[in-house]
Amino acid sequence: MKKLKVAVIGVGYLGKFHAQKYAGMENVELVGVSDIHSKRAEELAAQLGTTSYRNYQELFGKVDAVSVVVPTPDHFAVSRDFLEHDTDVLIEKPMTTTLKEADELIRISEERGLIIQVGHLERFNPAVVALKDIIKKPMFIESHRLSFYKERGTDVSVVLDLMIHNIDIIINFVKSEIKHIHAAGIPVISDHVDIANARLEFESGCIANVTASRISTKNERKIRLFQRDAYISVDFAKREINVIRRDAEQTTGIIPGMDMQHLCFTQGDALEDELRSFVKSVRCHEPSEVTGQMGREALRIALEIIDQIRAANRRLLT
Repeated sequence: MKKLKVAVIGVGYLGKFHAQKYAGMENVELVGVSDIHSKRAEELAAQLGTTSYRNYQELFGKVDAVSVVVPTPDHFAVSRDFLEHDTDVLIEKPMTTTLKEADELIRISEERGLIIQVGHLERFNPAVVALKDIIKKPMFIESHRLSFYKERGTDVSVVLDLMIHNIDIIINFVKSEIKHIHAAGIPVISDHVDIANARLEFESGCIANVTASRISTKNERKIRLFQRDAYISVDFAKREINVIRRDAEQTTGIIPGMDMQHLCFTQGDALEDELRSFVKSVRCHEPSEVTGQMGREALRIALEIIDQIRAANRRLLT
């Protein structure tokens, strides 16, 4: 089988892992890595036995696909340039910073018959994959994504940095249009909102309460879902699922009349699964697991949340 030629644009904290995964894949050739910090690219290229490029434009025509892992404000320009040179792209989340930019990338990809995959990594978390057979029709969802403060990611709101992960997961599970959004949030350390909460009301009747913070004293990635037949608790970090279902024969336990099931998924590598999925989409020329349209929808909701927070904060200052 002919090797698929790939490159990684942006090899900071996350990009270097993309490069390492590609370098270890059979039938994939890591043609090069590119970063505006030339020393960083050179060091990683030496480790992986590939070539470093100061200017990503030098890779045009040399690769079949790229991972775009540059800072969020640069996603659009870099992805557009590769799409216009007939290269399939995996774009880290959020897809872009505006819907206009997202629509332009989707337009180019559709006109040229190219693949866009958006890097919503949690879609490939083993616990999330297992939920496909458990989630039926959720009616109430509560999610928390909290982290210690890190300089990385503060070029955008915590909504685009962290909350968008759970927005994508929730809309994928609920599969219903959003009727109302109520949001609040404030900047604390950075120039952008650092803690935010949003209440999403769906046409199906489901309510989702979503909280994200990057100024927490702990790291936490959890979601709780309630549906008519079950309560489901997911810990993404521990890759654990607890499912509590009605069972009239169950007369003992913490909750009489309820059966408790604990599932643990310690195996699996979400990033490698994500990249392998992208490689498969490129090879087979089939839609990706997280298409440009899916990435755009998560972005649309996130931007509406941000707009509501800005409007509310402006009112507080007047």
